[in-house]
Amino acid sequence: MSSEVTVRWLGTNAWEVTGGAGTFLVDPYLSRTYTGATVEGAFDPKTRLTVDEAAVDAHVGAADAILVTHGHFDHIADIPYVAEKTGATVLGTETHLNLLRAMGAPEAQLAQVGGGELYRFEDWTVEVFPASHGVSGRHKSLLFPGTRPGPAPKRPERIEDLVEGGSLAYLLTYGTVSLFFNGTPAFHEREVAGIRPTVLFMQGPNPHYPRYEERIMAATGHPPYVIPTHWDDYELPLTEPAVDLFGAAALGERLAEVSPDSRYVLLDHLESFTIEA
Repeated sequence: MSSEVTVRWLGTNAWEVTGGAGTFLVDPYLSRTYTGATVEGAFDPKTRLTVDEAAVDAHVGAADAILVTHGHFDHIADIPYVAEKTGATVLGTETHLNLLRAMGAPEAQLAQVGGGELYRFEDWTVEVFPASHGVSGRHKSLLFPGTRPGPAPKRPERIEDLVEGGSLAYLLTYGTVSLFFNGTPAFHEREVAGIRPTVLFMQGPNPHYPRYEERIMAATGHPPYVIPTHWDDYELPLTEPAVDLFGAAALGERLAEVSPDSRYVLLDHLESFTIEA
């Protein structure tokens, strides 16, 4: 018996996944606060955190679970509002959940994970994998590194207050359809070797990770579908067409070389794609 799953891109690394009785959100960030991050020399790490509630309300409805890949502002800043709005369970590391607590996320909805967990949500399963955030620059540095263990920190006020806090990847499975969300240009090769997702969500090329595309495609068995994520200018309005700032086109060309039988599905903002397997 076949299964049908629909994914919708909400910009950045934000995804809505629906199938059967389940709805999941991955990194539901829709505020798209201007920080200057996409303009050379203009990035302001002290930009104040804001939530565009109107944007969230316009594009986010019901959800059973929210899956956090890491703690940076463009991944978790909207989650306290989304969690309260939907009543969804939030999966994340100790740091992610501490930051969310400090921002007012409902305590009862927070579920700490670290990799290795396998949970059931109705007719879905969610498997959690440890991951690594991508690095940049000559010294291979990590933006806003660090953790926030122990009691929740004081309320974050600026984007630099939202530290990475460990990274996670997720395998969602509904019947015969499975989706692997690897939201950074790095991955734990030995951890994911042998999984066989129907769809792989991945970022574009990064010069710090040799043969990244070739290695992740081999580890995941050359999935039938590959969907690029986190490639747009995430400070422009979500209602405008996505601007390829982080190599979605280049990724498509590279995958055509290393995995020609995989279908590359490039979605625009708010566009949906249905998978049946």
